[in-house]
Amino acid sequence: MEFPQGRILVFAKAPIPGQVKTRLAGQYGEQGAAHVYRDLARWTLDYAAHADLCRVQLWCAPDTRHGFFWACRRDYGVDLRTQKGIDLGRRMHHALSRTLRDCAYAILLGSDCASLNRDHLRSALRALAAGQDAVLGPAEDGGYVLVGLRQSCPRLFRNLNWSSRHVLPQTRQRLKQAGLRWLELPMGWDVDHPDAVRRWRQQCREF
Repeated sequence: MEFPQGRILVFAKAPIPGQVKTRLAGQYGEQGAAHVYRDLARWTLDYAAHADLCRVQLWCAPDTRHGFFWACRRDYGVDLRTQKGIDLGRRMHHALSRTLRDCAYAILLGSDCASLNRDHLRSALRALAAGQDAVLGPAEDGGYVLVGLRQSCPRLFRNLNWSSRHVLPQTRQRLKQAGLRWLELPMGWDVDHPDAVRRWRQQCREF
């Protein structure tokens, strides 16, 4: 592995109809939206696990018991972990802080960040291995698609306006306040709307 001291953390929910990608249900129905989510998660794990960069952990919600997660463990060799926390920020902080007890640096991404690929992951891990304190993957909607750290930083995730255009500027400000040096990846995007599904499928055909 290229970065044995690093870890890649992928966040995912159990692909239960009506509970994932609800904004896609109007176009695809609840079953169809769940299928899109499942395909996105497999797309993400495929490039993350097969890049042979470092160990990959799949952080599951509400727990690891859903059959989809065990299929991913079998197919991609990922380690299963359970997300813990009452909101997204606390779940992200828990996953990163827990992982950083056992490794030098880690990056975290969602299972629907379709703009990312193995080259982005390599760039993020390389920056952390070279001594950057953090890595951020900005998103077109004002959030971010990836965050990486060398040390736990609770303030990055506390009381943010999640799912809003304020997340990215708030995170940059908190990185500054913490005195951390960080690298930003090229602008990315995730899949929350039907147009983004079409954009992602076009990207799949190009690879």
